[in-house]
Amino acid sequence: MKKFAGKHLLTLIGIALGAAAGYFYWSYIGCNSGSCAITSKPLNSTVYGAVMGGLLFTMFQRDQQENT
Repeated sequence: MKKFAGKHLLTLIGIALGAAAGYFYWSYIGCNSGSCAITSKPLNSTVYGAVMGGLLFTMFQRDQQENT
């Protein structure tokens, strides 16, 4: 049986890269007025980026079927 981190490595990498991208988006572009739902706070932007990165990298993961 494979470990969790080994089995979902691409998804975890996507989450980490997406979170970093979301934070840097908030930091450099952000929302000056504070009315933007996603980019008004760093936590919102980071979580949104992590979710999108995880979903994006999950698309590239192969399904592994076990022979029984």
